[in-house]
Amino acid sequence: MTHKWWQNAVVYQIYPQSFQDSNHDGIGDLHGIIKRLPYLQKLGVDVLWLNPIYDSPLKDNGYDIADYEKILPTYGTMADFDELLAEIHNHGMKLLMDLVVNHTSDQHRWFQESKQSRDNQYADYYIWRDPVDGHEPNNWGAAFGGSAWTYVPERGQYYLHLFAPGQPDLNWENPAVRQSVWKIMRFWLDKGVDGFRMDVINLISKPNGLPDAPEPANYAIVEPLVADGPKLNDYLHEMNEEVLSHYDVMTVGEMPSSKPEDAIAYTGLDSNELNMVFQFEHVQLSANPDPRLGKWDDTPVKLIELKQALSRWQKALDGKGWNRLYWNNHDQPRAVSRFATDDPKYRVRAAKMLGTTLHMMQGTPFVYEGEELGMTNVHYTSLDQYEDLESINSYHELVDQDKVVDGTTMLKYLASRSRDNARTPMQWDASKNAGFSDEKPWFALNPNYTEINAKAAVDDQQSVFYHYQKLIQLRHDSDLIKYGSYEEIDPQDDAVFAYRRHYQGQTLLVISNFTATPVTRDYGQPTTSKLLISNYDDDKGTQLRPYESKVYVFD
Repeated sequence: MTHKWWQNAVVYQIYPQSFQDSNHDGIGDLHGIIKRLPYLQKLGVDVLWLNPIYDSPLKDNGYDIADYEKILPTYGTMADFDELLAEIHNHGMKLLMDLVVNHTSDQHRWFQESKQSRDNQYADYYIWRDPVDGHEPNNWGAAFGGSAWTYVPERGQYYLHLFAPGQPDLNWENPAVRQSVWKIMRFWLDKGVDGFRMDVINLISKPNGLPDAPEPANYAIVEPLVADGPKLNDYLHEMNEEVLSHYDVMTVGEMPSSKPEDAIAYTGLDSNELNMVFQFEHVQLSANPDPRLGKWDDTPVKLIELKQALSRWQKALDGKGWNRLYWNNHDQPRAVSRFATDDPKYRVRAAKMLGTTLHMMQGTPFVYEGEELGMTNVHYTSLDQYEDLESINSYHELVDQDKVVDGTTMLKYLASRSRDNARTPMQWDASKNAGFSDEKPWFALNPNYTEINAKAAVDDQQSVFYHYQKLIQLRHDSDLIKYGSYEEIDPQDDAVFAYRRHYQGQTLLVISNFTATPVTRDYGQPTTSKLLISNYDDDKGTQLRPYESKVYVFD
């Protein structure tokens, strides 16, 4: 099999708004990213993925795009972008852009024209439907609450928005829409960007007839109904044929509700669609048992369920597709708080343990900004501390409107699961505003920045930073880590996550204690020839200390 460059890569995700301010307005920007490229180069990552930097009214943190070929002025200019791209390449890294084409902003000129009448050039660029018995065309609910339909008097019709009302869904059935998307993609690829992370790309093909969802509730959650629609393969094939096949790029499709067999269809090593997908199975664990509350809960993830989810994808895609490995991102709480512990006594070891567990798997690892420092959830205690639309809307809907849960409990759920946990500014040093800005940041800092920050980590050879640096280097150097097959060990063990990797006569043994309790496990580790990496200074063989993680190689 011919291996691709992106199979050897480690990706670092940058949330630009919260990464580094350079122009004294309290908001991260493109020149701020340029300033921090030496740090990223030192970490050893290969690819930078930027969350959307396009012109936007910011109804959903940039995922509502008003102009795909213009930079949001807050972040800089197109000339600044060109400089950033050149500097990324000069530092030996590549750039992945966020492609958001399931929907646009309602401020995009296509929608501004589309809503005027039923017979203009852009009339069918979006999904419009007549009222049914004086109300919405179906019972679909939007991801951020309320109906997925908004009425426009000028047309006498509703438009579909699976997310916020300011994010109308594009009509991919219209060939002109697809050609417009291909043009956008070529614009950026011709500039020299190295690929795309594609936002909710498996929602672009809607089910035939837009049927009601089966739930009798007012506005049903429709992601499972809409995901992986009937023409998705056709659209992705066309995208590849028209655009992607003409460039040597990396493509990652965000695909909520997709199963491994779906991912193989879209990302098969011999297919002509995408390279890999973002699957959600492991980050959607521990949902609330009350279906009305969805993801809002604070129950710890059960290790057996976590192992089952990750192992399923490892085994299913081996030799057939390619995994994308991640613990957290801009939509998920901080990994060490969610999957291990942010107790100061164990946080550093726990963060290293999580990194080791994930980076030794088959696939392309993604590191979210601050993960390499072991940054934690911010643990807010009042609603006015939140910025995230989903969190605020969910509180009002579930507490104030439907009275499903009391406010105190809901705040605990937000503190555990809100997207805002990942969006606090990057913690660079212990100075005022954590070195992020010399002005008041757009969003409050996590108060623990004086202890957890990049300067302290770079100055400490035992830090999470250097552990991640070593993990990245090991992947670059080892075909066993990159390509080895996956064998799970003791899937019903609720304390230890252990697995083996096999490749060309070599075996990797990965052992991680996910608890604060010492345990004993014998996987034959004392007979191994080499301890590759560990988060303790010594090795006690079959004894595993709190949050201990270690990797052996058998020849």
